[in-house]
Amino acid sequence: MGENPEMALTPFVPADSTPDKPFGSSRRLLEPIDHTSEILFGLIMVMACTGSLSVAGAGRAEVRTMLLAALGCNLAWGVIDAVFYLMGCLAEAAGKIKILHTVRTSTDPEDAYRALAGALPPMVASVLEPTELKAIGLRLKALPEPPDGAFLRKNDWLGAVGVFLLVFLSTFPVVIPFLFMKDVRLALHVSNAIAIVLLFVTGYYFGRSVGRRKPARTGIAMVVIGAALVGLTIALGG
Repeated sequence: MGENPEMALTPFVPADSTPDKPFGSSRRLLEPIDHTSEILFGLIMVMACTGSLSVAGAGRAEVRTMLLAALGCNLAWGVIDAVFYLMGCLAEAAGKIKILHTVRTSTDPEDAYRALAGALPPMVASVLEPTELKAIGLRLKALPEPPDGAFLRKNDWLGAVGVFLLVFLSTFPVVIPFLFMKDVRLALHVSNAIAIVLLFVTGYYFGRSVGRRKPARTGIAMVVIGAALVGLTIALGG
C-alpha cells in the first residue's frame, strides 16, 4: 500500500531556523511568559510611581514630575530588558553550537549521547533509545560546519523590540488619566482601576496560555500578586 502524501509527517522547523541556518536561537518572537512578565513588570513600575504620589498636596507640577518619572523609568527598563533578552538569545545559540561541536568531535559516543540528551526536554530524552540518539547524532554530523561564535538573527532583534514595547507601552494606559483629569484624586482612582483591569487581563491571558481551566482565577491572582509587588516596591523605595 502506497503512502498517502497527505498523511506524511514533515519535521517541524522553527520559523527562524532552517537546515542551512540551524545555529541561531530557536525562540519564537515572544513566548506567553515573555508577554506576561514584561507587561507585569511595566505595570508594577508605573503603579509604583503613581502610588507614590501624595494626592493631598499634589499639583500639576508634582503630577508632571510623576509622569516623567514613570515614562523615564519604563523607558530605561524597557531597554535593559531588551538587552537581557538578546543576551539570552546569544546564550541559547552558543549552547547549540557547543552541543554540535561535542557531537562532531567526541571520540566517546557516550559523551555525545549525554550532550544530546541534555539538550532535549527531559520528557523527550527519557523515552529515546540509544539507537535513536545515535541517529540524531549522525544527522547532526551531516550539518554544515558551525560558525566560530553565536550570532543574533532577525527574530531575536524583533523579540527584543517587542520586549521594549511591552514594558514601555504598558505605562500609557495607567498615566493617561493624569493627562486629562484636573482632579488628581479622581485621576488616581481611575488609574488604579485601569491598572487592576490590565493585571486581570494579563493574568487571564497567561492562565489560558498554560492551560488553566479557569483562567479568571489566574487573573484574580495576578491582581493580588501585582498589588503586593507594587506595595513592596513602594515600601522599599523603588
